[in-house]
Amino acid sequence: MMSDAEAVSRSSWQFARADEGEQPSLREVNATIAVPWTGVWFRRLFAFMGPGYMVSVGYMDPGNWATDLAGGAQFGYTLLFVIMLSNLMAILLQALAARLGIATGRDLAQACRAYYPRPVNFLLWIACELAIIACDLAEVIGTAIALQLLFGIPLIGGAVLTALDAFLVLLLMNRGFRYLEAFVIALLIIIFGCFAVQIFVAAPPAGMILHSMFVPSSEIVTNPTMLYIAIGIIGATVMPHNLYLHSSIVQTRAYARTDTGKRDAIKWATTDSTIALILALFVNASILIVAAVAFHGTGHQDVAEIGQAFELLSPLLGLSIASILFAVALLASGLNSTVTATLAGQIVMEGFLRLRIPQWARRLLTRGIAIVPVVIVTALYGEKGTAQLLVFSQVVLSMQLPFAVVPLVQFVSDKKKMGNFAIPRGVAALAWVVAAIILVLNFKLLFDTFAG
Repeated sequence: MMSDAEAVSRSSWQFARADEGEQPSLREVNATIAVPWTGVWFRRLFAFMGPGYMVSVGYMDPGNWATDLAGGAQFGYTLLFVIMLSNLMAILLQALAARLGIATGRDLAQACRAYYPRPVNFLLWIACELAIIACDLAEVIGTAIALQLLFGIPLIGGAVLTALDAFLVLLLMNRGFRYLEAFVIALLIIIFGCFAVQIFVAAPPAGMILHSMFVPSSEIVTNPTMLYIAIGIIGATVMPHNLYLHSSIVQTRAYARTDTGKRDAIKWATTDSTIALILALFVNASILIVAAVAFHGTGHQDVAEIGQAFELLSPLLGLSIASILFAVALLASGLNSTVTATLAGQIVMEGFLRLRIPQWARRLLTRGIAIVPVVIVTALYGEKGTAQLLVFSQVVLSMQLPFAVVPLVQFVSDKKKMGNFAIPRGVAALAWVVAAIILVLNFKLLFDTFAG
C-alpha cells in the first residue's frame, strides 16, 4: 500500500508526463521509499542516504584498481592529485545529475530523448552502451581475478561464474530497493575496512601525500605514459553511466513533487552523494598509496597487475593478511559494481529507446558481451593480457565521458528546462570548465596515441 507522499509523488508525475507517453524512470521502484516531511535533520538525511553510496561504487570498482596500482607503482604519489581532481569533478557532476532527476522527473537518458534529435540520441545511446560494456569488462576481470586469488579458480572459470551475479541483483531488487542499498553499503564497509588496515600498516608520510594531492606536477601532462594512466584514473573515477544512474535512483524517494519538496530533496541527495564520494576518495587514494609504499620505493615499479600486487603485498608490508585483505576488497568491489552496471543498463535502454526487456535478459546480455573478450584475451595472453585490457577499459570509459557530461551540464544550465532549479552562472561556468578539462585530456590522449 502506498504512503500519502508516494501517492502525491506518483500522481503529480503522471499528470506531468501523461501527454508524453513517458514512464517514470525505474518505474518499479520510483517513489517507493518514504521520507519524513518533518523531523530532525538526521532522520531526513538517513531517508535519502543510499543512492550516493550506490553511485560511489562506480568510483572504486575493479577498473580503478588497475589504474591506481599502475600509477602508484610507477610514479609514487604523483598521481594523487589526479585522484583528488577527478573526485572533485565527480562530486560536482553527481550533484548535477541528482538535481536533473529531482527537478525534472526525468533521468539523463529520458532528458536526452526528449530534447535532442533522433540521430543525436542514437549516437549518445551507442556511446553510453559502450561505456557500460567497458565497465562490465572491468567487473568481470576484477571479480575473476579475486576468485582466482582467494579460491584458486582459473580466470576463465571465474569470468564465466560472474554471469550468475545477475540473479543476485534480481533477488535483491525483488525484496525492495532498500535491500539493494543495504547490500551495497555492507560491501562498501568491507572495502573501507580492508584498506584502513593496509594504510595503517603502510604508514605513509602524511606530508608528502598532502603535497602530492594538492600540488600538481607538470609531468602529468608532459609524460605520455603518466598521462595515459591519469586519463585512465579519470575514466575510472568519473564514470559516464553513473550520471544516468544517479539521475534515476534519486527518484526512488517519495518526496513531494513540489518546488519546496524538490529543493529539500536536492539538498539531502547532494549531501548523500558528497559524503559517499569522500569515502570513494579514501579507497582510491589508498590503493595508489599502498602501491607507492609497497612497490615504488622498493624497486618494484613494474608492478601493474593485480596478481603481482597480491603476491608481493604481504612480504613487502610485513603483514601476513595484507594480500588476503586486498583480494577480499577486490571481490567485494566486483560484486558491488554489478548492481550499478545492471541498473544503469536498464535506465539507459528504457530512457533512450523506451524499450523494456526482462532484467535477467538485459543483465545476461551485457555480461555475456563482457565475458567473451575476457575469455579470449585470457586464453591467448594469460593474466598479463587481462591487466592491459583492464586499464584499456578505463580509457574507453574516459572517452565516453563527454557524451554524458556535455548534455548534463547543458540541461541543468537551461532555465527553460529546469525552471527555478537551473544552476547559477558561477556553478555553470565551473561545470563547463570540468567538461573542457575532460575534453582536452581526451584529445591529448588521442593525439599522443595516433602520433605514436
